[in-house]
Amino acid sequence: MAAEAPRAATSAPGRRVLADGALMALGTLTAWRVPAPRAIDRAVGGVAMLLAPMAAIPLAVLAGLVVYTGDVLGLPPLLTAALAVGSVCLGNRGLHLDGLSDTADALAASYDRERALEVMHRGDAGPMGAATLVLVLLAQCAALAGAVASGHGVAAVVLALVASRAVVPACCARGVPAAQRSGLGVMVAGTVPPLVAVTVGVVLAAVAALLPGLPWWQGPVAVVLGFAAAGALLHRCVTRFGGITGDVLGACIEAAALAMFVGLST
Repeated sequence: MAAEAPRAATSAPGRRVLADGALMALGTLTAWRVPAPRAIDRAVGGVAMLLAPMAAIPLAVLAGLVVYTGDVLGLPPLLTAALAVGSVCLGNRGLHLDGLSDTADALAASYDRERALEVMHRGDAGPMGAATLVLVLLAQCAALAGAVASGHGVAAVVLALVASRAVVPACCARGVPAAQRSGLGVMVAGTVPPLVAVTVGVVLAAVAALLPGLPWWQGPVAVVLGFAAAGALLHRCVTRFGGITGDVLGACIEAAALAMFVGLST
């Protein structure tokens, strides 16, 4: 009994980190009302980023139900897609779209790092941010409409929403720095072991190959496209800003979702 006491003593902190990470993931990535984590530190932040795909499951179910209902009612595919994308915006308070807009404005503002970060944190949408939002949302709706018209809209929206959040652990892998000394970026940057981040992507790609209604290869290809799009944007942001911020993570999620919708559009 005495030999087992240390393991029992250390298991409770581990459970607390897991529980707080789950609450942080849901509270940060969705609009669902959950209790606040008892503590937030880099360990909790790393767990929250790993659980990002699971936190997206309620949003994916909601959007899938919207697509299914649109099919049953015989709505035009583009309208069904727009309603599904809109339901996701409501389900996460437009958080990732805000990050996409702020990141686009920052990238277009100046090659000076400090000036770009200042623009990113203003909170308002500039010309480049507004244009990026319109184009990305239009492209997402059009691509999802293609999937709806092809008869696999539910599978497409569920996969894209969950798998696009799986890029978050990769964006927070060790070696990826934070752009600033405060904010969400410093709490989560470099907190995820690279092997774990890769494993999350591989598992989702394997699951995507088993989705009903899709050719076995289409889901994995869409996942790869999403990770490639997020990786390209991440590299650009790290080069320009010196690391990641919460806005950059949101932008990477939206870029991944768009690429996945395109891969699933036919």
